[in-house]
Amino acid sequence: MYGPARQPLGLQLTRVSRSVSRAFDDALAQAGGSLPVWLVLISLKSGQLASQRELADAVGIHGATLTHHLNAMESAGLVTRRRDPENRRLHLVEVTPDGDALFLSLRDAAVAFDERLRTGLTECDVGQLETLLARLGNNCQGRTDGADRGPMAASPRRVPRRA
Repeated sequence: MYGPARQPLGLQLTRVSRSVSRAFDDALAQAGGSLPVWLVLISLKSGQLASQRELADAVGIHGATLTHHLNAMESAGLVTRRRDPENRRLHLVEVTPDGDALFLSLRDAAVAFDERLRTGLTECDVGQLETLLARLGNNCQGRTDGADRGPMAASPRRVPRRA
């Protein structure tokens, strides 16, 4: 046996995902940042002031890795950290004016990259892609109940019933 008749969807998705991730990383690097910096800045800009613990949850980077990124960002003058006066165990993280400037550059790079990804796709194509990605995510989690199927869930495709 030489393998499956068709290339597995997971393999195709993995290859495309890696390609998109590398291209997005390159776009952010050209704008002077990185994915972790972008994730931290966009999370802080969404809430403006957060504890390091809340930030870790929002960004999905925990422990020493987040501390490493925040140390580098603080050294670069992008964020400041201070103890929460109401709970001295917590560190509050704030964006500095330099962090604001970098955020705007990274935001522009992210928007331009998204536009590049959408080249040649209609809004219907994008909606279908979102629906299919949600279904694949649900399938990975063993969920086949149709929950969280994405924006196209209200208009399912008609499948003829068997007699």
